[in-house]
Amino acid sequence: MNRRVDEKVAGAAASSEPPVPDFDQLAQNMGRLVEEYGKVTAAYLKPIERGEAKGGQADEASEMVKTLGRVAEKWVSDPRKIIEAQASITGDFLALWSTMLKRAGGEEAKPVAEPDKRDARFADPDWTEHPVFDFVKQAYLIGSRWAESMVDKAEDLDPHTREKARFYVKQIASALSPSNFVATNPELLRETLQQNGENLVRGMKMLAEDVEAGGGELKIRQSAPGAFKVGVNIASTPGKVIFRDEIMELIQYAPSTETVLKRPLLIVPPWINKFYILDLNAEKSFIRWCVAQGLTVFCISWVNPDERHAAKDFESYMREGVFAALDAIEQATGEKKVSAIGYCVGGTLLGVTLAYMAAVKDRRIDSATFFTTQVDFTKAGELSVFVDEDQIRALEEQMGKSGYLDGARMAGAFNMLRPNDLIWSYAVNNYLKGKAPAPFDLLYWNSDSTRMPAANHSFYLRNCYLDNKLSKGEMRIGGKTLDLEKVTIPVYNLATREDHIAPAQSVFIGSQRFGGPVDYVVAGSGHIAGVVNPPAKTKYQYWTGGKAEGSYEGWMAKAEEHPGSWWPHWLAWLEKQAPKRVKARIPGEGKLPALEDAPGTYVLTRA
Repeated sequence: MNRRVDEKVAGAAASSEPPVPDFDQLAQNMGRLVEEYGKVTAAYLKPIERGEAKGGQADEASEMVKTLGRVAEKWVSDPRKIIEAQASITGDFLALWSTMLKRAGGEEAKPVAEPDKRDARFADPDWTEHPVFDFVKQAYLIGSRWAESMVDKAEDLDPHTREKARFYVKQIASALSPSNFVATNPELLRETLQQNGENLVRGMKMLAEDVEAGGGELKIRQSAPGAFKVGVNIASTPGKVIFRDEIMELIQYAPSTETVLKRPLLIVPPWINKFYILDLNAEKSFIRWCVAQGLTVFCISWVNPDERHAAKDFESYMREGVFAALDAIEQATGEKKVSAIGYCVGGTLLGVTLAYMAAVKDRRIDSATFFTTQVDFTKAGELSVFVDEDQIRALEEQMGKSGYLDGARMAGAFNMLRPNDLIWSYAVNNYLKGKAPAPFDLLYWNSDSTRMPAANHSFYLRNCYLDNKLSKGEMRIGGKTLDLEKVTIPVYNLATREDHIAPAQSVFIGSQRFGGPVDYVVAGSGHIAGVVNPPAKTKYQYWTGGKAEGSYEGWMAKAEEHPGSWWPHWLAWLEKQAPKRVKARIPGEGKLPALEDAPGTYVLTRA
């Protein structure tokens, strides 16, 4: 019986005839492949030989082994549950084998495991139509989902360890997907045979270049590296740098209307990434759009720090960043009051600054907008898996040696939140298909990472993620204990529905910590696309429902859905507070002369 089935499966496998390669050319390319692999090895070893190798990987691997070991301990302690778990996966594989037998006999058979409809890894028709690859696909899905269930069903596991274990299982499962290997991916197999292995040679060449670019670590390219130039076809809204200190440059953008709102707008972007996420290109630029609506826009461009900035902490970023910007805006425009926007960790800094200003009765910021910002870290999302006492201590030891956290570490952490989309899809495309990635401004920005000063990053992780001190009213800055309830200015708090970094529920809880009126708004999509959603695109929707009361789920159930971008809704909110208009202001014509053209110098420094 089994022999007949094997023959039928083999016959079906042979039915879709693979291309016949030129074996001489294939052999030559395999020799070239070994050559290129030698270059990869050299690129990896070079920083080690020079004593310049980056640390941290061993600590991360140790943390993963330790976490998954705790899950295993919970199962080993109860032999009965191990037998039940083994029976579960055995049953699924028997069911899979049964469906394969039916297919081999010409019968229709419903799959035992199907990928998510949005999972692009298995889009090629052969993953379903070819019995061998269909078996490999379903076996992988059964195994990876079983591993996830082992974490979910482990008893007496503390919540943080469970979240870490889920995260590590997701990383392992993503890495072991059959779509990542030539022999088990029908599309890769076809391409390799058709190209006589030339694709693998090109891919290995790119791999060597990317390891070299990463200083001995793999830095996967996500966009064509030469397609964009900051200040030319990205971050190109006209303006001038009007102020500079050790940690930031302040850009004032040139007006495009004859009159502007009297009250200026200050944007405080995250320093984890560069500010031009809000100025990608003319069509997507939030900054350019604001200028076109008659706003005088100022934006902070943070320095890409090095060892000289090691001691710059949250208070430094408040005083030399936000406060220095407020002083410069008053000199440039004569206005004492501004509206402010904070994005992500820039928003957390803005929240800290507002609480400090309330404590010292500084009223220069008259309204605040937050983009995907957490001020309460109770439901902090997937990045919290990197935060506990042991991991922070290990990170502080590494930062103590250099004075900063290397930008690649944080960029890698963000990519790991979506490993199939941001890591393995590019690994397959670049190194196995041998194709250079297409130009994509958003992913160019994503790869343009920045470093973090040791003191600043340590303060942020401990006071926000680990101890949630701002929300509890326990954070101290500049000798003051901060209380968000004393922040009574109007707040527009934007969350995005699919955010993995600042979950909408977390932003909702944070909205309840302020003491004044808060308009909570939810945009479609995630942390970046939900914010960078220009009105002309009408790609996503948004929901409004006023004050953040009750539960997030209850708020969403009653919220009103609106098609298109939230940008005009926000502008109407902003303009209603201070509608007076004045003649447009030209950068450099106030008391502060222009230092240079936007986007300035700091943004050009790469990590």
